[in-house]
Parts: sequence; C-alpha cells; structure tokens
Amino acid sequence: MKQYTTEHINQAVNGILSGSPMIMITGVEQISEATINQLTFIGEKKYIKLWDQSHASAAIVNDILDIEPGKNRALVRVADADLALASALQLFEPEPPKCEPGIHSTAVVDPTAEIGEGAAIGAGCYIGSRVVIGTNTKLYPNVTVLDDSSIGSHTIIWSGTVIRERCRIGNYCIIHPNVTIGADGFGYRPSPDGRSLTKIPQIGTVIIGNRVEIGAGSCIDRGKFSATSIGDGTKIDNLIQIAHNCKLGRSCVMAGQSGLAGSVTLGDGVMIGGGARVKDHVTIGDGTKLGANAGVISDVAPGKTLLGFPADDYRQTLRLWAAQKQLPDLIKQMKKK
Repeated sequence: MKQYTTEHINQAVNGILSGSPMIMITGVEQISEATINQLTFIGEKKYIKLWDQSHASAAIVNDILDIEPGKNRALVRVADADLALASALQLFEPEPPKCEPGIHSTAVVDPTAEIGEGAAIGAGCYIGSRVVIGTNTKLYPNVTVLDDSSIGSHTIIWSGTVIRERCRIGNYCIIHPNVTIGADGFGYRPSPDGRSLTKIPQIGTVIIGNRVEIGAGSCIDRGKFSATSIGDGTKIDNLIQIAHNCKLGRSCVMAGQSGLAGSVTLGDGVMIGGGARVKDHVTIGDGTKLGANAGVISDVAPGKTLLGFPADDYRQTLRLWAAQKQLPDLIKQMKKK
C-alpha cells in the first residue's frame, strides 16, 4: 500500500500546510466518503460545511477559502485544488496492467511491420503489412492495426481498439478500449433507380496528433478524401462520434456522447459539453464553449459560449428559458380576459 505524510503531499503539490505534517495518508476519496488516513479536496465554498462532518484526515483546499484544519487534521492550501489533486492522485496511482516489452507469442505481426525498441505487443494483437509502431508504445491484448498505419512512440492503446489501414497516430497518445479509428465515413446517395442507396467510397484517412486521448467506444471516421484530423493535446471522452473530414484544432475537449457531423472544423481550445451536436460543414472558432446538448447549425465566431437548440449565445438562451417558464401563467391570464 502506498502511503505518504501530509508534509510529503504538501511538497508534491507545492502548497502551504496547515495542521500536522506527520499524518499518514493512504489514499484519496471524495469528501463525503473519505475515512481516517484519507485525503480529500475542497475546491468550492459550498463544500466547506462538509469538512466538519467528513472523516478525512487531510484535504487539499483552494487558498481563498476560509477553513481551518481542526484537531489532528491537516489542510494543504493551493491556488487551484483541482490541479493540485491531479498531482496528489499521481502519487497513489496503481501500477498499470502488465504489458511487457516484446511481441507476445499469440500476436500476429506481419514480417514487413516495424516494431520500435521497447514496444509491447500484447496477446492476440494483429499487426498488418508495413505498419510502423514507435519506441516504448504499448498495445494491450486484442488490438488490431491494419496495413500501412503508423503509431508514434510512448503511446498506449487499450484492448479491443481497431485502427484501420493508412491511419497515423502521434506520440504519447492514450486510446482507451474499443475505439475505432478509420472506419468508413457515412456516405450514401440515392441510386438512379430510386429504390436503393449508392455507397460513396471513403478513400481518405485519419491523422491524430501528439498527446491526444480518446475515450472508450469512440469512433473517428476516415475522410472521404484527404484526412480527418485531430490536433495535438485534444481530449475526447467516451462514446463520441467524429465524422469524415472533420478537423479538430489543438487542445479541444469533447465530453461524452457529443458528436460532429461531416467536415466540421473546430478551432483551438474548443470545449463541447456532453450530448452536444454540430451540423456538417460548420466551423467553430477558437475558444468557443458549447453547453451540454447544444445543437449548432451555423458557424460560430471565436470565444463564444452557446446553449440550447438551435444553439445561441448563452445569455440570450437563458433569457429565453426564463421567459418560457412564464408562459403557463401568461396563458391563464389571457384566458381569463
């Protein structure tokens, strides 16, 4: 079991310690569930009242909050409790499942593939012709990488992921279980006979930058031509659809069950809430934020915050929602007249 003193944790997060420096901490838990010898965190004023009720021995807290440690407890004061908690969690992070360097005896690796030094190819993996896998990259069991694809160095790909032919993945990426990269885009047109559909060939590819993370069950379709591309540092949650020929900038964030139709362009730093959708051929400017379940049907200028469907400036949408709540009373009044 990993354990650290409160002083050690304070040094790790570069905080200011209040209370005992020698309390032994054995884990991290949310404030309502924490027990003795566990660390928690308080990032907002509304959680201060829970500190007195909590059994946690220590907490990381935002330094602007008015709170005291109390008897036999400690507080680590920091500028940003969320970021400091990330550093503390790294201290307690368990070792990942074993995936030893080398090629497992049950893996199938084409003789033309290039496997970098220190790379690990787990049980049941399939590596196709002319695939290139970089140094110290890990493929957990049952990953498929098809012909002419390349994966950079220090990337981790979890079980069940399928990387179709001719796709490129950068360095230091994390791809969670059952992701599909490079499936055909959804392209069909009515056939001349009017009774069937003609499939449009999808001959492009997918290019994923460095330090990208893709959540479980997400799908990134290949371009109809050229490439669907994901910029450096972008983070994609579980169960997300990114359609053919989309282009995502650097450090974008997409929360679960959101989706982009074909040929959407996201600028740098765009943040998309859970369940939000963007219509095809729409461009969203740098730094824009879309609220959960928003529906975007036209281009968005940089730096906007949008809510609702069709998505509009959040202030306008909030006013609209407030007005809608008054409609039943207004209707009653009108009927009386």
